[in-house]
Amino acid sequence: MGLLALQRLMSLRRDRQRPRRQIRARNESIASVNTGKGSLCQYVDDDSRPGKIMTCTSPDLPEVHRHNCDDEDVWRHIHSLMPLRDAARAACLSRAFLRSWRCRPNLTLSRDAILSEEYEPGVNVSHIIDRILRNHSGTGLKILKLQLYLITNHCLDSWLQVAVTPMIEELAVVPYSNFKKKYQFPCSVLSNGNGNSIRHLELGFCAFHPTAECGPLRNLTSLSLRFVHVTGDELECFLSNSLALERLDLSNCSKIICLKIPCVLQKFSCLGVIGCWRLRVIECKAPNLSSLRFDENVKLSLREPLKMKSINMIRSEAVCYARTDLPSIMPNLESLGLCSSNEVNTPMLPSNLLYLKHLTIMFASGDSFSPSYDYLSLVSFLDAAPSLETLILDVCEQRMEHESVFGGCLDLRQIPEHRHCCLRNVKMTGFNSAKSLVELTCYVVKNAVSLECLTLDTLHGLRCSGEEDSRRRMGCCPKSNSILREATRAVAAIRMYIEDKVPSTVKLTVLEPCTLCHKLPLCHNV
Repeated sequence: MGLLALQRLMSLRRDRQRPRRQIRARNESIASVNTGKGSLCQYVDDDSRPGKIMTCTSPDLPEVHRHNCDDEDVWRHIHSLMPLRDAARAACLSRAFLRSWRCRPNLTLSRDAILSEEYEPGVNVSHIIDRILRNHSGTGLKILKLQLYLITNHCLDSWLQVAVTPMIEELAVVPYSNFKKKYQFPCSVLSNGNGNSIRHLELGFCAFHPTAECGPLRNLTSLSLRFVHVTGDELECFLSNSLALERLDLSNCSKIICLKIPCVLQKFSCLGVIGCWRLRVIECKAPNLSSLRFDENVKLSLREPLKMKSINMIRSEAVCYARTDLPSIMPNLESLGLCSSNEVNTPMLPSNLLYLKHLTIMFASGDSFSPSYDYLSLVSFLDAAPSLETLILDVCEQRMEHESVFGGCLDLRQIPEHRHCCLRNVKMTGFNSAKSLVELTCYVVKNAVSLECLTLDTLHGLRCSGEEDSRRRMGCCPKSNSILREATRAVAAIRMYIEDKVPSTVKLTVLEPCTLCHKLPLCHNV
């Protein structure tokens, strides 16, 4: 709820009930709120500037709320839902809002949150953050997010000492990135019981070297480390003292070579490891891991692979690996996401993934992706997954070098039919005129007897809303002439080979190039 919504609510309440006390004119209140540009200093100052605080109190609440809780608690909750700038400005309306501001339970402090679009040059954002944290009472602060892009870190240690108390539940610290010297996160702020209440901890662009002084983080359920310098041994020691941990996300942590998840983490269920280019082994002894995301050719050692329900992997020949190895290692998978830039044809095998319901395959463009890859070989995956409900195929090719359906041979291959009784939703992004891709689509249309929706998007990437006269319309992703030319061929292939085969019970959606954002090149022959 923004400041205007709050003011309307206050005004409506005053109109419905007889005023109980004299309140200054509303226009004067709004004027005092809107004075100054860019800085929050005047709205979060201490009692040395009482002139900035209105003497009115919060208006009465409707009767329905009085039976449930105190007025002040309700208004404090409303105040906590407001954006930071609006909440700070509302603090000058009344003493009640000032008390609420000093006990605000959630603070997201960043350059964007503090500065308006028309801020005055030279505003000291670091000074504003320092004033906000030091004027906060320290009680009730449950969520603190310090996103200090382009803001100096020289006061960060003292800010954490002030803000991290035994009440805090969520802490996110992303300091200004200095590639020459990483900011050293002070683990001492988590000692003496201050870290016991933390449920979510996020660190980015810093060095994290936990020691025994951190003590056990008894309530930590989620840990996220992004571009953090931490070794595998340090992380294992930290995890061993976080017995409630359920989720771990690592991104671009280049110091980790071997990641070990200890067996004492009985509730641990979700692991994501992306961009840790030195990582060679993931060894998980936690008994209840069910969701895993990883990239590169990492060796997996899992205590209970049969409990794995969801896998997302980015690696070479990911599709072939998933078809040949996963059915025997993780036969109970329900969701599978694969991204590959180098692939071989998917083999036909007798092994099955009987419980697989959602399959996403992305072929990333690159010189290593062979133009001889046969998209029709993906039928092997469909045959192996009798419970499959959703298929998403993302074909991101900068140059379509596969044999086109408009080539010399116009006859499509026919393979033995296999009824798919659960497949309801199929979406193909970056659909092109590759003959094997058209053949795969025709196979799906003919054999997926429960199919409800078929979406063929001829371009890859974000699209606009299509509203021509909208001044704030976000345009589609720019595309080269060769990609747009191929997209027009893809549309022609859909009309010629697929459209008339789609049953009337299936909703077919064909997304063509956007005429508002793209100047389509002439294509005299398909």
